[in-house]
Amino acid sequence: MGKKVALITGGGRGIGLGICEKLAVDGFNLVLSGRSDASKVADAVAKLEGMGAEVLYCSGDVSSAEDRAAMLVEIKERFGRLDLLVNNAGVAPKGRVDILEATEGDYEWLMKINLQGPYFLTQACANWMIKQKQADESFEGCIINIGSISATVVSTNRGDYCISKAGVGMMNLLFAARLGESSIPVYEIRPGIIKTDMTSGVTQKYDNLIDNTDLLVEKRWGVPEDIAKLAAAMARGDMPYASGQVVYVDGGLTMKRL
Repeated sequence: MGKKVALITGGGRGIGLGICEKLAVDGFNLVLSGRSDASKVADAVAKLEGMGAEVLYCSGDVSSAEDRAAMLVEIKERFGRLDLLVNNAGVAPKGRVDILEATEGDYEWLMKINLQGPYFLTQACANWMIKQKQADESFEGCIINIGSISATVVSTNRGDYCISKAGVGMMNLLFAARLGESSIPVYEIRPGIIKTDMTSGVTQKYDNLIDNTDLLVEKRWGVPEDIAKLAAAMARGDMPYASGQVVYVDGGLTMKRL
């Protein structure tokens, strides 16, 4: 049957790259997408190829309908199949701004990338997976959404981001419910404080909170590998009979404690 093929948006760095590395070890061929030029991710692609994966990099913006369509055409031409979608690409707000002062322009920019783009990419990939399942009953598709604890943890200086991640949570449930009849599981992972370039600007803040408060049960930064291990287990089918479930990988940050 050949190797399974996974599409990981934002797969060239951070959490996305960590997931790609675990999937490469598990025998997947990989499609990475991102807004960067291919030269910017050449080292990451070479590393993944060295791990045994055939890798396709699609340069494009997930918020663009044209770029999403072009990406799927490239995947069909190169691999002819898609077994796994990981909606990982996302952006932080352009600035941390009080919700009483936030602008519509910045809100629309973030929501198109963090929610609208993934929603319609999932729609397109789900329809392709359904066709593959109809053609071959043994086909095993899967969709994984990388959300955030910000879906439920309030930050009044980045309301747009919180709302986008809350939307991803409902998107996860919607597609899990819709794709159940096709036996295509859909999961969500909600990371907490993860050390990536997205959090580099608040390193000192979270270093202090981790070291000097009871914010976390596990008193350390999360790393991309923490997310990647769970995503790989989901992709392997190690979470059967659990479609729609949300798993927090946050060091206990959201755990209720007295």
